[in-house]
Amino acid sequence: MHIAVIGAGYVGIVSGACLADFGMKVTCVDKDQEKIEMLKRGIIPFYEPGLEELVKKNLKMERLSFTTNLKEAVKNSLVIFICVGTPPNPDGSADLSQIRDVALSLAEVIDEYKVIVTKSTVPVGTNRWIKSLIDSNKKADVAIDIISNPEFLREGAAIEDFMHPDRVIIGGESAYAIAIIKDIYRPLYLAETPFIITDLETAELIKYSSNAFLATKITFINEIANFCEKVGADVTVVAKGMGLDVRIGAKFLNPGPGFGGSCFPKDVKALVHHGRSVGSPFRILEAVLEANEKQKLRVLEKIETFLENVNEKTISILGLSFKPNTSDVRESPALVIIPILLKKGAKVKVYDPVAMEEFKKAIGDLEIEYCSTPLECVKDSNCLVILTEWNEFRFLDLSQIKKIMKTPILIDMRNIYDPSIPKKLGFSYSGIGRA
Repeated sequence: MHIAVIGAGYVGIVSGACLADFGMKVTCVDKDQEKIEMLKRGIIPFYEPGLEELVKKNLKMERLSFTTNLKEAVKNSLVIFICVGTPPNPDGSADLSQIRDVALSLAEVIDEYKVIVTKSTVPVGTNRWIKSLIDSNKKADVAIDIISNPEFLREGAAIEDFMHPDRVIIGGESAYAIAIIKDIYRPLYLAETPFIITDLETAELIKYSSNAFLATKITFINEIANFCEKVGADVTVVAKGMGLDVRIGAKFLNPGPGFGGSCFPKDVKALVHHGRSVGSPFRILEAVLEANEKQKLRVLEKIETFLENVNEKTISILGLSFKPNTSDVRESPALVIIPILLKKGAKVKVYDPVAMEEFKKAIGDLEIEYCSTPLECVKDSNCLVILTEWNEFRFLDLSQIKKIMKTPILIDMRNIYDPSIPKKLGFSYSGIGRA
Protein backbone atom coordinates (compact mmCIF):
# COMPACT_ATOMS: atom_id res chain seq x y z
CA MET A 1 0.00 0.00 0.00
CA HIS A 2 1.36 3.40 -1.04
CA ILE A 3 0.18 6.40 0.96
CA ALA A 4 0.70 10.14 0.55
CA VAL A 5 0.50 12.38 3.62
CA ILE A 6 -0.01 16.05 2.82
CA GLY A 7 1.29 18.34 5.53
CA ALA A 8 4.53 17.67 7.40
CA GLY A 9 3.39 19.20 10.66
CA TYR A 10 2.69 17.50 13.96
CA VAL A 11 -0.15 15.24 12.79
CA GLY A 12 1.40 14.59 9.38
CA ILE A 13 4.84 13.50 10.61
CA VAL A 14 3.47 11.37 13.44
CA SER A 15 0.87 9.73 11.20
CA GLY A 16 3.33 9.19 8.36
CA ALA A 17 6.00 7.66 10.60
CA CYS A 18 3.52 5.36 12.34
CA LEU A 19 1.89 4.21 9.10
CA ALA A 20 5.36 3.50 7.72
CA ASP A 21 6.05 1.46 10.83
CA PHE A 22 2.92 -0.57 9.99
CA GLY A 23 4.77 -1.56 6.80
CA MET A 24 3.18 0.95 4.41
CA LYS A 25 5.15 2.93 1.84
CA VAL A 26 4.56 6.53 2.94
CA THR A 27 5.50 9.81 1.28
CA CYS A 28 5.04 13.00 3.31
CA VAL A 29 4.55 16.16 1.25
CA ASP A 30 5.03 19.76 2.33
CA LYS A 31 5.62 23.08 0.53
CA ASP A 32 8.36 24.09 2.98
CA GLN A 33 11.59 23.04 1.25
CA GLU A 34 13.76 23.76 4.31
CA LYS A 35 11.57 21.60 6.54
CA ILE A 36 11.60 18.75 4.00
CA GLU A 37 15.39 18.82 3.81
CA MET A 38 15.58 18.62 7.61
CA LEU A 39 13.14 15.70 7.70
CA LYS A 40 15.13 13.85 5.05
CA ARG A 41 18.01 13.92 7.54
CA GLY A 42 15.75 12.73 10.34
CA ILE A 43 15.59 16.13 12.08
CA ILE A 44 12.17 16.84 13.59
CA PRO A 45 11.10 20.52 13.80
CA PHE A 46 9.39 20.05 17.18
CA TYR A 47 9.81 17.90 20.26
CA GLU A 48 7.80 14.68 20.58
CA PRO A 49 9.19 11.74 22.60
CA GLY A 50 10.29 8.84 20.39
CA LEU A 51 9.38 10.47 17.08
CA GLU A 52 12.89 11.19 15.84
CA GLU A 53 13.92 7.58 16.40
CA LEU A 54 10.80 6.30 14.59
CA VAL A 55 11.36 8.62 11.62
CA LYS A 56 15.04 7.65 11.30
CA LYS A 57 14.18 3.96 11.55
CA ASN A 58 11.65 4.12 8.71
CA LEU A 59 13.83 6.38 6.57
CA LYS A 60 16.53 3.74 6.84
CA MET A 61 14.07 0.99 5.92
CA GLU A 62 13.00 3.12 2.93
CA ARG A 63 9.36 2.95 3.96
CA LEU A 64 9.17 6.70 4.71
CA SER A 65 10.20 9.59 2.48
CA PHE A 66 9.72 13.35 2.32
CA THR A 67 9.21 15.55 -0.73
CA THR A 68 7.83 18.84 -2.02
CA ASN A 69 6.61 17.14 -5.22
CA LEU A 70 2.86 16.71 -4.67
CA LYS A 71 2.17 15.36 -8.16
CA GLU A 72 4.67 12.52 -7.85
CA ALA A 73 3.53 11.58 -4.34
CA VAL A 74 -0.15 11.51 -5.38
CA LYS A 75 0.56 9.56 -8.58
CA ASN A 76 2.24 6.76 -6.63
CA SER A 77 -0.43 6.54 -3.90
CA LEU A 78 -3.89 5.03 -3.67
CA VAL A 79 -4.68 6.80 -0.39
CA ILE A 80 -3.99 10.46 0.38
CA PHE A 81 -4.13 11.72 3.98
CA ILE A 82 -4.77 15.44 4.49
CA CYS A 83 -2.94 16.59 7.64
CA VAL A 84 -2.71 20.37 7.32
CA GLY A 85 -3.55 22.91 10.01
CA THR A 86 -6.93 24.46 10.70
CA PRO A 87 -6.02 27.38 12.99
CA PRO A 88 -8.67 29.70 14.41
CA ASN A 89 -9.87 32.80 12.59
CA PRO A 90 -10.31 35.98 14.66
CA ASP A 91 -14.01 35.12 15.12
CA GLY A 92 -13.18 31.64 16.45
CA SER A 93 -14.18 29.74 13.32
CA ALA A 94 -11.75 27.26 11.77
CA ASP A 95 -9.50 28.67 9.05
CA LEU A 96 -9.89 26.19 6.20
CA SER A 97 -7.62 27.99 3.72
CA GLN A 98 -4.96 25.26 3.87
CA ILE A 99 -7.63 22.60 3.34
CA ARG A 100 -8.94 24.52 0.33
CA ASP A 101 -5.43 24.86 -1.14
CA VAL A 102 -4.85 21.12 -0.78
CA ALA A 103 -8.19 20.25 -2.40
CA LEU A 104 -7.51 22.52 -5.39
CA SER A 105 -3.96 21.18 -5.72
CA LEU A 106 -5.25 17.61 -5.69
CA ALA A 107 -7.81 18.49 -8.37
CA GLU A 108 -4.89 19.52 -10.59
CA VAL A 109 -2.90 16.29 -10.28
CA ILE A 110 -5.33 13.41 -9.65
CA ASP A 111 -5.61 11.28 -12.78
CA GLU A 112 -7.03 8.02 -11.41
CA TYR A 113 -9.18 6.77 -8.53
CA LYS A 114 -7.99 7.93 -5.11
CA VAL A 115 -9.23 7.76 -1.53
CA ILE A 116 -8.88 11.16 0.17
CA VAL A 117 -8.68 10.85 3.96
CA THR A 118 -9.08 13.94 6.16
CA LYS A 119 -7.13 13.69 9.40
CA SER A 120 -7.16 17.44 10.00
CA THR A 121 -9.73 18.60 12.54
CA VAL A 122 -12.48 20.19 10.46
CA PRO A 123 -16.02 21.47 11.11
CA VAL A 124 -19.05 19.38 10.24
CA GLY A 125 -19.65 19.49 6.49
CA THR A 126 -16.02 20.08 5.49
CA ASN A 127 -15.42 16.66 3.94
CA ARG A 128 -18.36 17.08 1.58
CA TRP A 129 -17.02 20.52 0.69
CA ILE A 130 -13.60 19.00 -0.06
CA LYS A 131 -15.15 16.46 -2.41
CA SER A 132 -17.18 19.16 -4.11
CA LEU A 133 -14.07 21.32 -4.60
CA ILE A 134 -12.10 18.45 -6.11
CA ASP A 135 -14.95 17.19 -8.30
CA SER A 136 -15.73 20.65 -9.69
CA ASN A 137 -12.07 21.50 -10.41
CA LYS A 138 -10.44 18.18 -11.36
CA LYS A 139 -8.69 18.00 -14.72
CA ALA A 140 -9.31 14.30 -15.28
CA ASP A 141 -12.67 12.52 -15.34
CA VAL A 142 -11.92 10.14 -12.46
CA ALA A 143 -13.76 9.16 -9.30
CA ILE A 144 -12.63 9.91 -5.77
CA ASP A 145 -13.94 8.89 -2.39
CA ILE A 146 -13.72 10.94 0.81
CA ILE A 147 -13.11 9.51 4.27
CA SER A 148 -13.16 11.34 7.60
CA ASN A 149 -10.59 9.78 9.92
CA PRO A 150 -9.97 12.26 12.76
CA GLU A 151 -6.82 12.02 14.87
CA PHE A 152 -6.76 11.76 18.66
CA LEU A 153 -3.08 12.36 19.34
CA ARG A 154 -2.00 13.78 22.69
CA GLU A 155 1.14 15.87 22.43
CA GLY A 156 3.81 14.10 24.43
CA ALA A 157 2.21 10.68 23.87
CA ALA A 158 1.38 10.78 20.16
CA ILE A 159 3.13 7.58 19.08
CA GLU A 160 1.48 5.57 21.83
CA ASP A 161 -1.89 7.08 20.90
CA PHE A 162 -1.46 6.18 17.23
CA MET A 163 -0.18 2.66 17.88
CA HIS A 164 -2.62 1.87 20.71
CA PRO A 165 -5.65 4.12 20.22
CA ASP A 166 -8.84 4.07 22.28
CA ARG A 167 -10.78 3.89 19.02
CA VAL A 168 -10.49 4.44 15.28
CA ILE A 169 -13.19 6.57 13.64
CA ILE A 170 -13.88 6.04 9.92
CA GLY A 171 -16.58 8.17 8.34
CA GLY A 172 -17.60 7.70 4.73
CA GLU A 173 -20.20 6.61 2.21
CA SER A 174 -18.21 4.24 0.00
CA ALA A 175 -17.95 0.68 1.33
CA TYR A 176 -14.95 0.16 -0.96
CA ALA A 177 -13.06 3.18 0.44
CA ILE A 178 -13.93 2.21 4.02
CA ALA A 179 -12.56 -1.29 3.37
CA ILE A 180 -9.28 0.22 2.10
CA ILE A 181 -8.88 2.34 5.24
CA LYS A 182 -9.70 -0.62 7.47
CA ASP A 183 -6.97 -2.54 5.66
CA ILE A 184 -4.47 0.23 6.40
CA TYR A 185 -5.36 -0.01 10.09
CA ARG A 186 -5.38 -3.81 10.08
CA PRO A 187 -2.62 -4.04 12.74
CA LEU A 188 -4.96 -2.16 15.12
CA TYR A 189 -7.99 -4.17 14.05
CA LEU A 190 -6.14 -7.40 14.85
CA ALA A 191 -5.31 -5.95 18.28
CA GLU A 192 -9.07 -5.57 18.88
CA THR A 193 -9.04 -1.78 18.80
CA PRO A 194 -12.67 -0.57 18.62
CA PHE A 195 -13.59 0.70 15.15
CA ILE A 196 -16.54 3.04 14.62
CA ILE A 197 -17.79 3.14 11.03
CA THR A 198 -20.15 6.03 10.45
CA ASP A 199 -21.09 8.87 8.09
CA LEU A 200 -18.91 11.89 7.36
CA GLU A 201 -20.74 14.38 9.56
CA THR A 202 -20.80 12.12 12.61
CA ALA A 203 -17.09 11.35 12.30
CA GLU A 204 -16.29 15.07 12.10
CA LEU A 205 -18.37 15.82 15.18
CA ILE A 206 -16.90 12.99 17.29
CA LYS A 207 -13.52 14.78 17.28
CA TYR A 208 -14.93 18.17 18.23
CA SER A 209 -17.22 16.69 20.87
CA SER A 210 -14.37 14.74 22.47
CA ASN A 211 -12.07 17.74 22.77
CA ALA A 212 -14.85 20.03 23.96
CA PHE A 213 -15.85 17.58 26.70
CA LEU A 214 -12.27 17.16 27.95
CA ALA A 215 -11.79 20.93 27.96
CA THR A 216 -15.00 21.23 29.98
CA LYS A 217 -13.74 18.62 32.45
CA ILE A 218 -10.51 20.57 32.98
CA THR A 219 -12.39 23.82 33.45
CA PHE A 220 -14.79 22.21 35.90
CA ILE A 221 -12.03 20.97 38.20
CA ASN A 222 -10.33 24.39 37.98
CA GLU A 223 -13.57 26.02 39.14
CA ILE A 224 -13.79 23.48 41.98
CA ALA A 225 -10.16 24.25 42.88
CA ASN A 226 -10.90 27.97 43.13
CA PHE A 227 -13.90 27.21 45.34
CA CYS A 228 -11.78 24.91 47.54
CA GLU A 229 -9.45 27.79 48.34
CA LYS A 230 -12.39 29.84 49.59
CA VAL A 231 -13.94 27.15 51.80
CA GLY A 232 -10.86 25.31 53.10
CA ALA A 233 -11.15 22.07 51.09
CA ASP A 234 -8.38 20.23 49.22
CA VAL A 235 -9.03 19.83 45.49
CA THR A 236 -6.52 16.98 45.15
CA VAL A 237 -8.64 14.83 47.46
CA VAL A 238 -11.88 16.06 45.88
CA ALA A 239 -10.57 15.06 42.44
CA LYS A 240 -9.47 11.66 43.72
CA GLY A 241 -12.88 11.05 45.24
CA MET A 242 -14.59 12.09 42.02
CA GLY A 243 -12.25 10.10 39.79
CA LEU A 244 -12.99 6.82 41.55
CA ASP A 245 -16.55 7.09 40.25
CA VAL A 246 -16.39 5.07 37.01
CA ARG A 247 -18.96 7.39 35.45
CA ILE A 248 -16.51 10.29 35.84
CA GLY A 249 -12.99 8.82 35.74
CA ALA A 250 -9.76 10.35 37.04
CA LYS A 251 -8.26 11.65 33.80
CA PHE A 252 -8.35 15.41 33.15
CA LEU A 253 -9.24 16.17 36.77
CA ASN A 254 -5.92 17.86 37.50
CA PRO A 255 -6.33 21.58 38.27
CA GLY A 256 -3.93 24.08 36.78
CA PRO A 257 -3.56 27.49 35.14
CA GLY A 258 -5.99 26.71 32.32
CA PHE A 259 -5.88 24.47 29.26
CA GLY A 260 -3.83 25.38 26.19
CA GLY A 261 -2.17 23.72 23.23
CA SER A 262 -3.04 23.30 19.60
CA CYS A 263 -6.39 21.52 19.99
CA PHE A 264 -8.63 22.34 22.94
CA PRO A 265 -8.78 26.15 22.60
CA LYS A 266 -9.24 26.25 18.84
CA ASP A 267 -11.64 23.29 18.69
CA VAL A 268 -13.89 24.63 21.43
CA LYS A 269 -13.94 28.04 19.76
CA ALA A 270 -14.74 26.48 16.39
CA LEU A 271 -17.60 24.41 17.84
CA VAL A 272 -19.01 27.46 19.62
CA HIS A 273 -18.85 29.48 16.40
CA HIS A 274 -20.48 26.72 14.36
CA GLY A 275 -23.21 26.29 16.97
CA ARG A 276 -24.06 29.98 16.80
CA SER A 277 -24.06 29.95 13.00
CA VAL A 278 -26.69 27.18 12.82
CA GLY A 279 -28.82 28.53 15.66
CA SER A 280 -27.78 25.92 18.23
CA PRO A 281 -25.53 27.76 20.69
CA PHE A 282 -23.25 25.87 23.08
CA ARG A 283 -23.87 27.81 26.30
CA ILE A 284 -21.71 25.48 28.40
CA LEU A 285 -18.75 25.78 26.04
CA GLU A 286 -19.07 29.56 25.91
CA ALA A 287 -18.72 29.55 29.71
CA VAL A 288 -15.77 27.13 29.46
CA LEU A 289 -13.85 29.53 27.21
CA GLU A 290 -14.55 32.48 29.49
CA ALA A 291 -13.58 30.58 32.65
CA ASN A 292 -10.39 29.27 31.05
CA GLU A 293 -9.15 32.75 30.21
CA LYS A 294 -9.83 33.91 33.76
CA GLN A 295 -8.02 30.86 35.15
CA LYS A 296 -4.77 31.95 33.52
CA LEU A 297 -4.95 35.18 35.51
CA ARG A 298 -5.18 33.27 38.82
CA VAL A 299 -1.38 33.03 38.69
CA LEU A 300 -1.08 36.81 38.77
CA GLU A 301 -3.54 37.04 41.66
CA LYS A 302 -1.44 34.60 43.67
CA ILE A 303 1.82 36.44 42.91
CA GLU A 304 0.32 39.75 43.97
CA THR A 305 -1.13 38.21 47.13
CA PHE A 306 2.44 37.56 48.31
CA LEU A 307 4.29 40.51 46.76
CA GLU A 308 1.53 43.14 46.57
CA ASN A 309 3.51 45.16 44.02
CA VAL A 310 5.60 43.29 41.43
CA ASN A 311 7.36 46.43 40.18
CA GLU A 312 11.14 45.83 40.19
CA LYS A 313 10.59 42.33 41.62
CA THR A 314 12.12 39.26 39.93
CA ILE A 315 9.67 36.50 39.02
CA SER A 316 10.98 33.07 37.99
CA ILE A 317 8.81 30.92 35.71
CA LEU A 318 9.49 27.19 35.37
CA GLY A 319 7.63 25.72 32.39
CA LEU A 320 6.65 27.50 29.17
CA SER A 321 5.02 24.71 27.16
CA PHE A 322 1.30 24.21 27.76
CA LYS A 323 2.00 20.69 29.07
CA PRO A 324 5.08 18.50 29.70
CA ASN A 325 6.80 16.38 27.02
CA THR A 326 6.15 18.85 24.21
CA SER A 327 7.70 22.03 22.84
CA ASP A 328 4.27 23.42 21.93
CA VAL A 329 3.57 26.80 23.56
CA ARG A 330 0.35 27.60 21.70
CA GLU A 331 -2.22 29.04 24.13
CA SER A 332 0.24 28.46 26.98
CA PRO A 333 -0.60 30.36 30.19
CA ALA A 334 2.93 31.77 30.09
CA LEU A 335 2.06 33.74 26.95
CA VAL A 336 -0.66 35.55 28.91
CA ILE A 337 1.05 35.94 32.27
CA ILE A 338 4.56 37.08 31.32
CA PRO A 339 3.60 40.16 29.23
CA ILE A 340 1.38 41.38 32.09
CA LEU A 341 4.20 40.94 34.62
CA LEU A 342 6.58 42.86 32.37
CA LYS A 343 4.05 45.64 31.86
CA LYS A 344 3.76 45.95 35.65
CA GLY A 345 7.50 46.45 35.94
CA ALA A 346 8.62 42.96 36.97
CA LYS A 347 11.80 41.29 35.81
CA VAL A 348 11.03 37.82 34.43
CA LYS A 349 13.40 34.85 34.26
CA VAL A 350 12.27 31.62 32.58
CA TYR A 351 13.35 28.03 32.08
CA ASP A 352 11.82 25.13 30.14
CA PRO A 353 13.55 21.87 29.13
CA VAL A 354 12.58 22.05 25.43
CA ALA A 355 10.17 24.93 24.71
CA MET A 356 12.28 28.09 25.07
CA GLU A 357 13.03 28.52 21.36
CA GLU A 358 9.35 28.12 20.46
CA PHE A 359 8.44 30.55 23.23
CA LYS A 360 10.88 33.16 21.88
CA LYS A 361 9.22 32.91 18.46
CA ALA A 362 5.74 33.19 19.95
CA ILE A 363 6.28 36.07 22.37
CA GLY A 364 8.65 38.23 20.31
CA ASP A 365 11.30 40.64 21.55
CA LEU A 366 10.13 41.12 25.12
CA GLU A 367 12.88 41.59 27.70
CA ILE A 368 12.96 38.15 29.29
CA GLU A 369 15.96 36.32 30.74
CA TYR A 370 16.17 32.78 29.37
CA CYS A 371 18.08 30.46 31.71
CA SER A 372 19.89 27.17 31.14
CA THR A 373 18.95 25.48 34.44
CA PRO A 374 16.21 25.77 37.09
CA LEU A 375 18.78 26.96 39.65
CA GLU A 376 19.97 29.74 37.36
CA CYS A 377 16.35 30.71 36.83
CA VAL A 378 15.52 31.04 40.55
CA LYS A 379 18.73 32.81 41.65
CA ASP A 380 17.97 36.19 43.25
CA SER A 381 14.25 35.73 42.58
CA ASN A 382 11.43 37.14 44.69
CA CYS A 383 8.93 34.49 43.60
CA LEU A 384 9.09 31.10 41.89
CA VAL A 385 6.11 29.97 39.77
CA ILE A 386 5.77 26.42 38.42
CA LEU A 387 3.52 26.50 35.35
CA THR A 388 4.28 23.14 33.69
CA GLU A 389 4.64 19.81 35.49
CA TRP A 390 7.85 18.62 33.83
CA ASN A 391 9.28 15.66 35.74
CA GLU A 392 12.53 17.48 36.47
CA PHE A 393 10.57 20.10 38.44
CA ARG A 394 9.16 17.44 40.78
CA PHE A 395 12.49 16.89 42.53
CA LEU A 396 14.01 20.35 42.79
CA ASP A 397 16.51 20.91 45.59
CA LEU A 398 14.23 23.22 47.53
CA SER A 399 16.79 23.72 50.31
CA GLN A 400 19.31 25.06 47.79
CA ILE A 401 16.64 27.11 46.04
CA LYS A 402 15.62 28.78 49.30
CA LYS A 403 19.23 29.84 49.89
CA ILE A 404 19.61 31.55 46.52
CA MET A 405 16.21 33.28 46.34
CA LYS A 406 15.70 36.80 47.66
CA THR A 407 12.35 35.84 49.15
CA PRO A 408 11.31 32.15 49.37
CA ILE A 409 7.89 32.25 47.70
CA LEU A 410 6.73 29.19 45.73
CA ILE A 411 3.53 29.23 43.66
CA ASP A 412 2.88 25.68 42.49
CA MET A 413 0.20 25.90 39.79
CA ARG A 414 0.34 22.14 39.15
CA ASN A 415 0.28 20.89 42.77
CA ILE A 416 3.40 18.82 42.23
CA TYR A 417 4.60 19.34 45.82
CA ASP A 418 3.08 18.28 49.11
CA PRO A 419 2.53 21.71 50.74
CA SER A 420 4.12 20.55 54.00
CA ILE A 421 7.53 20.05 52.38
CA PRO A 422 8.23 23.63 51.15
CA LYS A 423 6.51 25.07 54.24
CA LYS A 424 8.83 23.13 56.57
CA LEU A 425 11.78 24.58 54.67
CA GLY A 426 10.48 28.09 55.25
CA PHE A 427 8.77 28.81 51.92
CA SER A 428 5.62 30.84 51.58
CA TYR A 429 3.72 28.30 49.49
CA SER A 430 0.54 28.38 47.43
CA GLY A 431 -0.78 25.54 45.33
CA ILE A 432 -4.09 25.54 43.52
CA GLY A 433 -7.28 24.43 45.23
CA ARG A 434 -5.57 23.95 48.57
CA ALA A 435 -6.65 26.09 51.51
